[in-house]
Amino acid sequence: MKMLETGTTRRTALKSLAFGAAVLSTPMIMNRAAHGKADFLGASVTDFHRFKLGGFELTVLNDGIMVTDGPHPLFGGKQPSESVAELMRQNNLSTEKVALPFSPVILNTGTELVLFDTGNGESRRGGGVGRLGDAMQTAGYTPEQIDVVVITHMHPDHIGGLMEGGAPAFPNARYVIGEAEYAFWTDDARASGPTEGLYKMGQSLVVPLAEKMTFLKDGTDVVSGVAALEAFGHTPGHLGYRIESEGRQLVLTGDVANHYVIGFQKPDWGFGFDADKALASATRRSVLGMLAADRLPFVGYHMPFPSVGYVEPINDAFRYVAESYQFDL
Repeated sequence: MKMLETGTTRRTALKSLAFGAAVLSTPMIMNRAAHGKADFLGASVTDFHRFKLGGFELTVLNDGIMVTDGPHPLFGGKQPSESVAELMRQNNLSTEKVALPFSPVILNTGTELVLFDTGNGESRRGGGVGRLGDAMQTAGYTPEQIDVVVITHMHPDHIGGLMEGGAPAFPNARYVIGEAEYAFWTDDARASGPTEGLYKMGQSLVVPLAEKMTFLKDGTDVVSGVAALEAFGHTPGHLGYRIESEGRQLVLTGDVANHYVIGFQKPDWGFGFDADKALASATRRSVLGMLAADRLPFVGYHMPFPSVGYVEPINDAFRYVAESYQFDL
């Protein structure tokens, strides 16, 4: 009798275990509240990215992303559209739309705050760009704190934020721009024809600040540790900037390359807003080649945010490599 009781108990236990396993392996379809239900929150937007370079601190700011039709003919306009589309497919990118980021930079030298380019500004605000002010606030800065505003070139997405409501957006700043760039766009010869729009923008946004401006040539220092780098072609006086602190270097390339795939893998294809396409292509090859040879990091104004990366040489062209943790060590 005792053996029977033991066996019965064992069989009962085994049946219970089997039942429990079956329950655990069966999808739970009980009627209960779904705690995971939530509203869609939309795509996230990162306002800034901050890192150290020697004794300096750099903050890349997100002025927004403009999505437009393309990339052809804006990029590779003289190439067959299918050639551009195939390059996009090879890089897992859309053949119908292209995204253009805008990334001004604040450099903190420890004694001054230097802003490189001012974004699209109020004239384009509302189309997903012109967010510089919001990005600065999130990053912990106010316009009044900016000591120096540096302009790489006088295209709307770089000078648009100089004024706000008809007044200087950075009221305590002095300004720095390339001598050749300013001379070209403020020449009255630009007042009509295809340059008329940019001439008028320069007259309203840049010329009123001329009394507070320093005009640079290649190699001229902006502040200690920041030197102008000639990069003509995209515009007649386009400048990049080499930044160096405690033996570490980085280059702000401005619009040397305007797309992280096409500008690197096909540097001779050209860009619709390049003023001198042959010179812009030669400059692109020269600057990207220098960055690759010297293994220098760079910030590209139109690179995928946060816009910091390296250049890898591949055959007769290049590849963009996004920064990962190089500045965290």
